Amino acid sequence: MHDAERATPWTAPRPMDKRALYDDLARELDALLTGETDAVANAANAAAAIFHALPSLNWAGFYFLRGEQLVLGPFQGRPACVRILSGQGVCGTAALQRQPVLVPDVAAFPGHIACDTASRSELVVPLLAGDRLLGVLDLDSPELARFDALDQAGCVRLAEIVVRHLGGFARAASA
Repeated sequence: MHDAERATPWTAPRPMDKRALYDDLARELDALLTGETDAVANAANAAAAIFHALPSLNWAGFYFLRGEQLVLGPFQGRPACVRILSGQGVCGTAALQRQPVLVPDVAAFPGHIACDTASRSELVVPLLAGDRLLGVLDLDSPELARFDALDQAGCVRLAEIVVRHLGGFARAASA
């Protein structure tokens, strides 16, 4: 088998059980990011890994806190809104509350910001280094009610792994 034909964690078949899927993805993500200290590189690889590992996503990526705004970071999907004020939309709400926000139907979320009109449901998890907000992990799906409590718990775990690997970014943000 040539190297190009070898299955990688991102091309290998995924378990159907959500808990097993998130367990595998957490291990793979941690291994992928280990040893790299550049925050942008790690956020880019994390966005790609999550986008390709989780089914039925049309957007996966990061917004990082800059002052009172969330600014677009590495992502996979269609071009996105560049700046979101704290408290606005699903991302800004998760940032303000410092809690995950799971939205089964974005049309029913007051103030939803439609960067991609194909998005029907959304899950946003804050990136927290101790008590400091670094930004958010944002996942969108073209399916209604795509995300549930298992997805939320799994993505909280993924966000914790990403925060550990943001290197100097996390230290600078918490200084």
